[in-house]
Amino acid sequence: MPPVDAAVVQAHLATGANGASTTDKGRALEDLICYLFGLVPGIAVTRRNQMNAFHTEEIDVALWNDTDPHGLPFLPNIILVECKNWSARVSSNEVSWFLTKMRNRGQDFGILLAPNGITGVAEDLTAAHSLIAGAQAERRRLIVLNGDDLLALTSTDELILMIKEKLCDLAVKGTI
Repeated sequence: MPPVDAAVVQAHLATGANGASTTDKGRALEDLICYLFGLVPGIAVTRRNQMNAFHTEEIDVALWNDTDPHGLPFLPNIILVECKNWSARVSSNEVSWFLTKMRNRGQDFGILLAPNGITGVAEDLTAAHSLIAGAQAERRRLIVLNGDDLLALTSTDELILMIKEKLCDLAVKGTI
């Protein structure tokens, strides 16, 4: 599988952390997601920063998954991605809002990119972790990728394995 260039990942995360504006910071994370998932066989970036018809909800990145056997065949065709480039952990309010966006679009899987993680304690299912665990009752699965997760990647094989492990943890432990 294709290698992940650590310098590219670091550069996007650094721009996200130190960007001149919130738009620059957010765009850096979106660019990072597009870079990483663009390396995965069968994945195409189809939309960025798209509002719904009512102009009430924006989707940061939408991916199309051709379910290539060497890519992400275990995931649905449409993958929604929310990027939150905050200096702190992402709150339960933002996690809830992304789950609502998924629900409103009839989507059962999404990825939240939060470089500093989300609020709460996974093992105790507190704060944002509670919402992710509870979404499973609706057959909605949300995984979180943080900065450390992405900095550890050296290939798309590792990204695919990471997603599989996060999904298994969500199903077995009820948390990410």
